[in-house]
Amino acid sequence: MTGKVLVIDPIERQDLIKGLASDVRVMMLKLLRSSGPKNVNEIAEELKLPQSTASINLKVLEDCGLIYTEGQRAKKGSQKVCYSAFQEILISFSEPVVDRLADAIEVSMPLGLYTQFEVTGPCGMCSKDGVIGLLDVPDTFLDPDRMKAGLLWFNTGFVEYQFPNNTLLKKARPKAIEFSMELSSEVPGTSANWPSDIFLQVNGIEIGTWTSPGDYGDKRGAFTPDWWKLAGSQYGMLKNWRINGQGSFVDGVKISNINLDDLGLDKHRSIRLRVGVKDGAEHPGGINIFGNGFGNYDQDIVLRIQL
Repeated sequence: MTGKVLVIDPIERQDLIKGLASDVRVMMLKLLRSSGPKNVNEIAEELKLPQSTASINLKVLEDCGLIYTEGQRAKKGSQKVCYSAFQEILISFSEPVVDRLADAIEVSMPLGLYTQFEVTGPCGMCSKDGVIGLLDVPDTFLDPDRMKAGLLWFNTGFVEYQFPNNTLLKKARPKAIEFSMELSSEVPGTSANWPSDIFLQVNGIEIGTWTSPGDYGDKRGAFTPDWWKLAGSQYGMLKNWRINGQGSFVDGVKISNINLDDLGLDKHRSIRLRVGVKDGAEHPGGINIFGNGFGNYDQDIVLRIQL
């Protein structure tokens, strides 16, 4: 992963731009690139920083995906080792921002409006006001109150959403389609080091997999209601899945060669999105999907079609 190049749109990845807007964090990235993986103490010592300052800034870099961490055994207990995620970071202005926003169709899909599901426990759903149905009972995903869901989770399986294919109404050929959603792994309790391979399918075509680093509970999510226990999943990472003529990408990183032509959008009245975790995944670490009223972004699953 250390040799990858990240190409970003500054409008879509303002979190990453803010992550780079610090001399300390840039020095950390340069250190990890030049000297290889290091633990927090080594980074603090090398850059002559207080350990608390190093920890805070490394957390910012991890949250926006510029570094990733792995737990390793140490002489006393365990240690958290930091790795640089990318060799280069490129900012792309290839598409005029005004034109791109003006020529886009956007649909927001409520979290509970899935049309198919197949899940295994631990699983459950919550609204802004409380738990929906019974926890760890897959049939709860049939509960009519699922329409109010702001957070849902399961171990393995999928949920599928059916978006209208508005390109047919406009008789237009899209340049790209994007899905935006807040995701994390799912573990009983929380753990920042709990990888999970989350897959995406569109119209039955496997787009690719993103590995979530963990399940976050170090602080309350910006929109997570007060009644939700602090020991539970609090927030995730806002991931942008994009399919265009060149392939499929997550946050600008290419994950497969599946492109728009492979999806056959001109043959389908709807755009079917399936997201989940496969039973045979290398990292079957579950999934949390955060919607309105939970997490850090207060949005549901968003489809954006660029014309």
